[in-house]
Amino acid sequence: MNRTPPWPVKSREIHNHHFDSTIWNDFDFRNDDIVIGTYAKSGTTWMQQIVSQLLFKGEEGLEVAEMSPWLDLRVPPKEIKLPAVAAQTHRRFVKTHLPVDALVFSPAAKYLYIGRDGRDVLWSMYNHHANANEKWYGALNDTPGLVGPPIEKPPSSVREYYHDWLDRDGHPWWPFWENIRSWWAIRDLPNVKLVHFAQLKTDLPGQMREIAAFLNIPIDESKWNAMVEHCSFDYMKQNATKSVPLSGIFWDGGAQTFVHKGTNGRWREVLTPDESEKYEQLAQQNLGGECARWLATGRLM
Repeated sequence: MNRTPPWPVKSREIHNHHFDSTIWNDFDFRNDDIVIGTYAKSGTTWMQQIVSQLLFKGEEGLEVAEMSPWLDLRVPPKEIKLPAVAAQTHRRFVKTHLPVDALVFSPAAKYLYIGRDGRDVLWSMYNHHANANEKWYGALNDTPGLVGPPIEKPPSSVREYYHDWLDRDGHPWWPFWENIRSWWAIRDLPNVKLVHFAQLKTDLPGQMREIAAFLNIPIDESKWNAMVEHCSFDYMKQNATKSVPLSGIFWDGGAQTFVHKGTNGRWREVLTPDESEKYEQLAQQNLGGECARWLATGRLM
């Protein structure tokens, strides 16, 4: 006898300087929707580019940031964002940084969740935060609808930023461990696929083929080389204004600052062995051995 999968049920709302999770309550799903999830700075923009290239067969000049909005970002408000997404005629692919229990989950949609070692996440977030300009702070802190405290400017030391993020679980963004746990818990659902940043780095063509198969997107082999090339880091860096929100106006240095280095392990040059071990111990405590290993390496077995 077939058993019905334990589909997730929304159990809470999350509001902060970035989030308004209530938008999912009013989102009208289509059966072929694609939801791209991450904690943040884990390859979200990269996955949006991959999905766009698979859907549009290697087409250049796609306005990916506009085509694939961050749905639960509270600016612009849902009154503006929802009609825009509803008007899209292509297969939709939206992004979220919420844990699963703050989403309305569709059994018909496809969910791609990207993981990355938290230390690499943190280093990328620090670059993102340290280069944010006053337009960014104004959009998050000075617009209607803010619930909770504003986001603060980061310290000058990435090491201090790292310890504060660990000691206060995600500060000044949002909790890290619960986000990973929530998606790990549903990894066996038929419409959920876990992808890892390190595996995208190691074997981009192979990962793209797996993603295409999961999304039921046929590959036009005559366009394949172009698709892969358009998902390379160098190509995305050169064409960052198309994939970064508002063409990068919120960051000093523009879109190229948002699409920064795409590398792992930069923390090794800064953290002492004890400081690095602090993260690894917390990962074990909060995720368990199997999930912690996947987050660190991308290996599921």
